[in-house]
Amino acid sequence: MKLRALLVFSLLVFAGAAVRSSGRKEAGATLPRYTANGQLLFPEGYREWIYLSSGLGMSYSKAGGDQFTNVFVTPAAYREFLSSGRWPEKTMFVVEERESASEGSINKAGHYQAALAGLGVEVKDSARFPETWAYFTFRAEATSASPVAKTACWHCHEDHAAVEHSFVQFYPTLLPIARKFGTLKDATAARP
Repeated sequence: MKLRALLVFSLLVFAGAAVRSSGRKEAGATLPRYTANGQLLFPEGYREWIYLSSGLGMSYSKAGGDQFTNVFVTPAAYREFLSSGRWPEKTMFVVEERESASEGSINKAGHYQAALAGLGVEVKDSARFPETWAYFTFRAEATSASPVAKTACWHCHEDHAAVEHSFVQFYPTLLPIARKFGTLKDATAARP
């Protein structure tokens, strides 16, 4: 009986250690990593992160287009947002841009996602960036990227993002969370 109890206890300790180790592994894999000269390394495995939303043809001008944008966020940042309505340090978002196709295989109407057209990453890292948030664009096959100029993304996010520098107004599952915690920047930014 004592041997069986010791075996069960050992298995529980081992399982707990494995879970803690798995959590550390997940956190390490989803934290921003940089080269020696300050470039952000490509966020490997981002398609396994939390999917927030997709847009079709979203644009800063009336002309628009027909690209899809898929937004992913690190799992730990997502969990923190659900519990506080705020993004923790080291949050990373990936915005994946994909071409739109309408004819292929059996499809006769509508659009589906096709080839990768671009990839943008947003990082919250106040220890590294004076403005807390920084933006990166990864070109095809690039393994690292430098921050884009502040005028390229930062000001738009500062002026129009619903929560901190994130466009929660376009993430239908997170908007109610931000409302619940009162973290929306203003009412106009959060209109659906």
